[in-house]
Amino acid sequence: MPKHRQNLFESTALGKVGAVGFYLLLALSLFYAASNMNYSWKWNSVPKYFAYEKTESMTADFDGIVQLEPKQLILTNDSGEKKVYPIEGNYRPAVDNGDDIYEGDAVLEMTHWVPGPLINGLIVTLQISGLSVVIAFFLATLLAFMRISKYPILQYIASAYITVIRGTPLLVQIFIFYFIIATIFDMPRFYAGAMSLGLFYGAYIAEVLRGAIQSIDRGQYEAAKSLGMNYTQTMGSIIMPQALKRALPTLVGEVIAMVKDSSLVSVISITDLTKVGREIVANTFSPFETWLIVAAMYFAITSILSFVGHRWEKKMKLKGGMS
Repeated sequence: MPKHRQNLFESTALGKVGAVGFYLLLALSLFYAASNMNYSWKWNSVPKYFAYEKTESMTADFDGIVQLEPKQLILTNDSGEKKVYPIEGNYRPAVDNGDDIYEGDAVLEMTHWVPGPLINGLIVTLQISGLSVVIAFFLATLLAFMRISKYPILQYIASAYITVIRGTPLLVQIFIFYFIIATIFDMPRFYAGAMSLGLFYGAYIAEVLRGAIQSIDRGQYEAAKSLGMNYTQTMGSIIMPQALKRALPTLVGEVIAMVKDSSLVSVISITDLTKVGREIVANTFSPFETWLIVAAMYFAITSILSFVGHRWEKKMKLKGGMS
């Protein structure tokens, strides 16, 4: 048989080069469009929003004259009263020997690096996302088993909850939870946001788990029963490991979606990455740089989660496949 000749447009190398060229052209087009808007780019102001040098000072307790010694600073007032300031750690004198200073003036200073608002916002985003994931998976597991329960009351409760949650927008649920439920129970806004996300995604993950559990062949239940295993042992040792293997790609996708949707909690004044971005834009009038960086930070988080999920999935396949 004649060997199939590969079409030029079917070449993988050409495809990669073409894709890179397409996005470079798109980036250049956007840059050109922004240039025509007379927009002033301020990339040099970006680093300080990640980290900056902060100066802490120790102030004089009264007016006086400074006397510097190797390990201490002595302040003496007109009446002869003295105050000793030990020069320890990273503190350095902010005045010279013999200086005449007033109460409240800095006598010792220490400069150190501190995380900027973008890093602090990133930490809050990771914290609220992590807590939401825990809540969502706990609730999803409970709802999934209620959905497959032999008791109709549990099935109806779980079905009604999932239907209502999946049928209303997350933003509306955040407002309802924060202004009604969190107010009734005096719940801090951080936990209100995390609970809202967890309750919302718990409904979606529950359906993923239910479908994965019900996709396992009934013969495996019978085989476990014939070996003398009870329901709990069957689920824990045989059914759930296989169900999680099948559901893993979708579960990773739900976690990634949850991280992205955590940006919505900024509407209830949680200082996450998105709220920090809005504050920076309001203070600097630099929307392009700010939102590009915020988007890149979210992309970095989701890319790491996607990479970990693919590695975990590959490891599971090598251990026993998706059967």
